[in-house]
Amino acid sequence: MQGSPAPNEHETVGAYALGILDDAEATAFEAHLAGCEWCAQQLDELAGLEPMMAALAGLPGTGVPGTGVPAVAESLTAKPSPRLSEKLVDEVAERRARKRRRNLYLVGTAAALIIGGPFAAVATTGGGGGDDGDGGRRAEATQQAASPAEAAFAAMPDRVTATDPATRVSATVALEKKAWGTETVLELKNLKGPRKCSLIAVGKNGERETLSSWTVPDRGYGIPDATTEKARKPLYVHGGAAFAPSQISHFEVVTFDGKRLVEVDA
Repeated sequence: MQGSPAPNEHETVGAYALGILDDAEATAFEAHLAGCEWCAQQLDELAGLEPMMAALAGLPGTGVPGTGVPAVAESLTAKPSPRLSEKLVDEVAERRARKRRRNLYLVGTAAALIIGGPFAAVATTGGGGGDDGDGGRRAEATQQAASPAEAAFAAMPDRVTATDPATRVSATVALEKKAWGTETVLELKNLKGPRKCSLIAVGKNGERETLSSWTVPDRGYGIPDATTEKARKPLYVHGGAAFAPSQISHFEVVTFDGKRLVEVDA
C-alpha cells in the first residue's frame, strides 16, 4: 500500500509557522522559502499568530504520553532557525519600509491635489532666444492643465454644436452613452455675466431634465475680445441625463429666469 503523497511546499507554510514540521521537513521548506516570494509573504502575514503562541506557552501540555505527539504549547511556540529568522526579519522590515514610502508618496500627492485644485502649473523652458549658463536669459512660462470637465470633453468625439443668432452664445455638447443614460460635457463660448444658467435635456417625449447648473461671473466665459485670459477661456460643465442619447430631442441652455440662450439639436 502506497503512503500519502508529499505535501506541496506552498501548503507547508502554515505548518512551518506553527513549528510542527520535523527537522528534515523544516530544512526542505527553508530552502524553498529562500526563493519563494509568495511563501515569504504568507509567513509574514502569519506573524500575527505570535501573541497567541506566547499565550499558549503558559498552558499545561496536552501531548499524548508515549506517542511522541508534542504538547500544543510546545508545537505552537516552536521557532524557525536563527539564520532564517534573521533573513525573514530583514525581508519584513524592507517590505514594511516600502509600504511606508508608498503611503507617504500617496499622501503627498493627495495633498498637492487638494491644495492645487483641478489646475496644475507646469514650468517650461523656452528654446528660441534662451542661452546656456553664460549669463543669457531663459524664457519661462506656466501652462494650466485642462480641468476634469475639459479633459472629458476632449475625449468624447460625439458632439453637437449651435450658435444662437440673437444672443450669440455658442454651445457644444459632447455626449456619450452610458448604462445609466447619457454623460454630457457642455462647452460654452461668448457667455456674458453675471447670471445663473442650467443645461436642459429635452426628450423626444417632451420631458425636460436639468443636467447641470452654474453661475456666470461678471467677466463671462469664452469672450473673444476680453482683456483677461480667464474671460477668454470657454466654460466646461459636466452633466448627466437619465435619457439614452437616442431619446434626446435637443439641449437648451437657459437662465434661471427662463430666458433661452442657445438650443442645440441632439
